[in-house]
Amino acid sequence: MSVDTSATVAERFEELYGAAPEGVWAAPGRVNLIGEHTDYNDGFVMPFALPHTAVAAVSRRDDGVLRLHSADVEGGVVELRVDDLVPESDRNWTAYPSGVVWALRQAGHAVTGADIHLASTVPAGAGLSSSAALEVVVALALSDLYELGLKGWQLARLCQRAENVYVGAPVGIMDQTASACCQAGHALFLDTRDLSQKQIPFDLAAEGMRLLVVDTQVKHSHSEGEYGKRRAGCEKGAALLGVDALRDVAYDDLDAALDRLGDDEEVRRLVRHVVTEDQRVERVVALLESGETRAIGPVLTEGHASLRDDFRISCPELDLVVDTALAGGALGARMTGGGFGGSAIVLAEEADVETVTKAVEEAFAAAGFTAPRVFEAVPAAGARRVG
Repeated sequence: MSVDTSATVAERFEELYGAAPEGVWAAPGRVNLIGEHTDYNDGFVMPFALPHTAVAAVSRRDDGVLRLHSADVEGGVVELRVDDLVPESDRNWTAYPSGVVWALRQAGHAVTGADIHLASTVPAGAGLSSSAALEVVVALALSDLYELGLKGWQLARLCQRAENVYVGAPVGIMDQTASACCQAGHALFLDTRDLSQKQIPFDLAAEGMRLLVVDTQVKHSHSEGEYGKRRAGCEKGAALLGVDALRDVAYDDLDAALDRLGDDEEVRRLVRHVVTEDQRVERVVALLESGETRAIGPVLTEGHASLRDDFRISCPELDLVVDTALAGGALGARMTGGGFGGSAIVLAEEADVETVTKAVEEAFAAAGFTAPRVFEAVPAAGARRVG
């Protein structure tokens, strides 16, 4: 987050509300390196924060009024009363920040209102957690201003509750934790069951590699049915296998578990993805810790095949990115995020970045798809005060 941008957000706040904000905060979007749809199965994930952030200029109020404005959405200031916030009553962008206020108050924190102005550089609908960044930046600002002293993992839990209950989207804990807790130059190895964390050094540039994000420009919406269906199917699989969550099915016991599920092919596919994906996260961690960074490429590609064939949440644009990048010499590639659109990641040698990027752009043009947005992902810092 540049000083200029935080200053601009503060200036716009003063124009809107007639006084300078008490502070300015930033929270990043994220890319998930590996570990997709494992978080709500109590499994392992490995995201890192992007340089793209949601920025909030905020001041407290003591009159029960919540005023919200976004530089990224047409319209004026939206005024709400904190006592009137009710889950699933808001289908607009304001549900994310107001849901955080609701969750804080539900948890017993005396948040008596706020003036908030937001601006974000996290691409919306690209599978890069623009909504989590919005939630976390508001939660951190209010924690600081109201002196709540909440730690990163506590902010993440509150933001997940806001999205699950207030917004009505059945998301796991990964996105909010990544936004709140990631460190620059590292990927976050997170156990979503106990929220234990390990920061894994991840400096590709030092080893002559790059990680590209390819935003397909295909928008997705998680609160619509398909994401919920996958989650329900995973819960059904766990219940049929007699475990608390699919995390509890050991990789070595997968074949036996699948046999026990009989001919329920859909549940078998979901279970197979989650169990093998947890094992892929552990493999990537081991490879990075042993300095074998290039060897994670094929593991990423395996993950895409599993998401495409077993979880069935890819789309033609995502598959085209992966296939074209690999044909162009990439070390590995896979879709990232919730699926049904959004972004793919491509691990490539620095010398091959231009070739791979051009090949993907040309393949999209030949297929008649909207031109993709391609940028390098560099592990950035998590949520923090910036002004």
